[in-house]
Amino acid sequence: MITLSSDFGSPYPAAMKGVMLQHSDARLVDVAHDFPRQDVRATAFWLREVLPYFPSAVHLVVVDPGVGTDRAALAIRAGEHALVGPDNGVLLPVARELADADRFDVFRVNYENADSATFHGRDVFAPAAARVHEAGVDALDELEGVVPTEEFEDLRFPDPTVRDRTATGELLVVDDFGNAITNVPGEFLDGVDEIDVNGLPAPVEPSYAHVAPGQRLVTVGSHGNVELAVNRGRGDEAFSVSVSEASGGSSDESAGIEVGDEIRLDTRPKR
Repeated sequence: MITLSSDFGSPYPAAMKGVMLQHSDARLVDVAHDFPRQDVRATAFWLREVLPYFPSAVHLVVVDPGVGTDRAALAIRAGEHALVGPDNGVLLPVARELADADRFDVFRVNYENADSATFHGRDVFAPAAARVHEAGVDALDELEGVVPTEEFEDLRFPDPTVRDRTATGELLVVDDFGNAITNVPGEFLDGVDEIDVNGLPAPVEPSYAHVAPGQRLVTVGSHGNVELAVNRGRGDEAFSVSVSEASGGSSDESAGIEVGDEIRLDTRPKR
């Protein structure tokens, strides 16, 4: 199996599939091709959340703002999986998830004279993913032009600071529903009924429908982190979160906080 993830929309992924099918009879599975355009960080977050649910596979990832530059191409062996994509950090969070911490192997995929300087997804990464699939994950070391390396762009999400009834964290991403996802672990909300989000009060609930439509709430999302939401509405708007165009939304200079900004959560004592 080869999975495909990109910010290409359509029809570019079809060209990558065509290239791979010339070299492999692998089952091709689309993860998503509407990741926020050129947003390495948001894509890395979502890949970390979804790819571990797949059985053993080669995962082709192309969110590549540096296409056509001297950035490297990588293949990573992580447990029973392989990841193929640009050396910009997008592969690292999910590699750690698939391989259990830092027990993964990184390889530089050498290439030259790509047909296009603007479509390495088709000309570099797709053929590399097909080669890795046909050789097998365990045989990455044996592939010609695939060289072990310890030099690569890393990407790590920050850890929150939790003290007593206060957590200081970061807004990581906003999903398509408008839910604003933080890096604060959901356990912080255990036994909490109300919370202040940068001074804005909200109830803590197990799911969206526990409040009236249009009412804001704080909950624990399926990813296990604290999430700012609205029942049948958008949490980013209710909590004044701005999403930049690179993160898939429109920037609002009047917004209180942006994705990547610090956020403070203060639990309220039970009444």
